[in-house]
Amino acid sequence: MNRRQFLAAPAATALATPALAQSERPIRLVVPVAAGGSQDVVGRLVARHLGPLLGTQIVVENHPGAGSNIGYELVARSRADGLTLLGGSDSLSINKSLFRRLSFDPVEDFAPIAQATSVPQILVVRADFPATTFAQFVELSRNAPTAIGTPGNGSLSHLLTELAKQATETNWTHAPYRGGALAVNDLLGGSLQGVMINIGAVAQHVQAGRLRGLAVSTGSRTQALPEVPTLIEAGLSGVDVAGWHGIVAPKGTPTEIVTRINQAVSQVLAQAEVRERLSALGIDPVIADANALAVKIREDAERWAPVIQRIGMQAD
Repeated sequence: MNRRQFLAAPAATALATPALAQSERPIRLVVPVAAGGSQDVVGRLVARHLGPLLGTQIVVENHPGAGSNIGYELVARSRADGLTLLGGSDSLSINKSLFRRLSFDPVEDFAPIAQATSVPQILVVRADFPATTFAQFVELSRNAPTAIGTPGNGSLSHLLTELAKQATETNWTHAPYRGGALAVNDLLGGSLQGVMINIGAVAQHVQAGRLRGLAVSTGSRTQALPEVPTLIEAGLSGVDVAGWHGIVAPKGTPTEIVTRINQAVSQVLAQAEVRERLSALGIDPVIADANALAVKIREDAERWAPVIQRIGMQAD
């Protein structure tokens, strides 16, 4: 089968490269976080619908730990034959500067395939907190101790908190947690003044009236919580930040495989069932080519490097 025939082959056939055509092994999708979080949910959702389009089974394996680097290294060191894929996220770009003694390069040692989602961040407070707007929250925080919880040191939520802290010239105290759920629990319990987190983790709390959203990090308001203004609307010019979930492969994966999987992921994201599930999580689907994800990973790495350096953060 020549390259033109390969690219024109029906989506239901298996990946037709020599390495894959001779193997009946399933594709494994490594998710570098524990089961249950939004990254895991998205990875499993995409895998379930992607397998039939590629004509094979996709087995999801969770390999959490070390800021996702255990799973990242596993994939970076795997054969570039399309049989091992990574359910990656924005931490690839962050880890480039956050960890300086890795045995792999989080940006250079992967072949981006497809960005599946865009994940807005949101600053939330308890529903009974006296501030009803971001500006009021900032003003109150100038006169009282203010602790902002995040899912952890070096998370996108943490870096965004540092950006907002610098822009508003406030003295917020960062309270890192081992996971967003713990931070949200402490916020509901009154131990924190606010939490910066991905919108999917708190959308239901906001919709139920337990928490109040003060601002989202994206350039425009979100479909999940359209009543919540953006940080730009709140006066923080140029703050347009979103996390992502997507599929990447080891560096050197043939272009034909990258293209084929990208096209299949696009078909998955076009399905009404998938879009409805993502919408319920407060997450937006993204359909784009592999180069768009490659550009995003590099641009984000360049964006966060000086922030990490300024706050003196080092994870190893």
